Amino acid sequence: MSDQLTLSAEARDRAGKGASRAHRREGRVPAVIYGNNEEPTSIHIEEKGLMKQLHTGHFMNSVVMIELGGKKVRTLPKDVQFHPVSDRPLHVDFLRISEHAEVTVQVPVVFVDEDQAPGIKRGGVLNVVAHDLSLVCDAAEIPDQIEISLAGLDVGSSIHLGDIKLPKGSKAAGADSDLTIATIVAPSALKSEEAEEAAAADEVPSAQKSDAE
Repeated sequence: MSDQLTLSAEARDRAGKGASRAHRREGRVPAVIYGNNEEPTSIHIEEKGLMKQLHTGHFMNSVVMIELGGKKVRTLPKDVQFHPVSDRPLHVDFLRISEHAEVTVQVPVVFVDEDQAPGIKRGGVLNVVAHDLSLVCDAAEIPDQIEISLAGLDVGSSIHLGDIKLPKGSKAAGADSDLTIATIVAPSALKSEEAEEAAAADEVPSAQKSDAE
């Protein structure tokens, strides 16, 4: 399950681009908390603390408790805008949620057991089609990642959404069970070898026919 993160925040009394620029000069990042049938709340958070959490790799699928005015607000990050040149965070959107709300999150996919995959041992290449999955789950039970075993898979094998055992309480968000997650494809050297073998096999009947004549 994803860790619960915490960020301290202060209310934004001023709105507009000028106020946002002023906050950024002070090392703060403008943000907004919305949803759960309540009015949006404009806040600003420390950039350094936000960057630290962004670097965990699972910020976007973690519950973030916003400490504001002596109270804690349970949220889920929905969007982070970055500067196109410096990559500094410019603005964050947080969705206000209840403790056991049903939420939709993007959960990263991790492949394991490569050493048990015949296709990989033969030099095959894992072609990842979907690097994360959109899941619907309880806000208190958001998985860190989805592990997919490659054990027993050979060149030409495909992994589909329907083949994956999702964590208890999670379900795919509107995706078809035939959705391809990854395939094991032959490297160019193996393709050339197979092509040569096929060509040689095609030549045998022709040679036998010539002998018969």
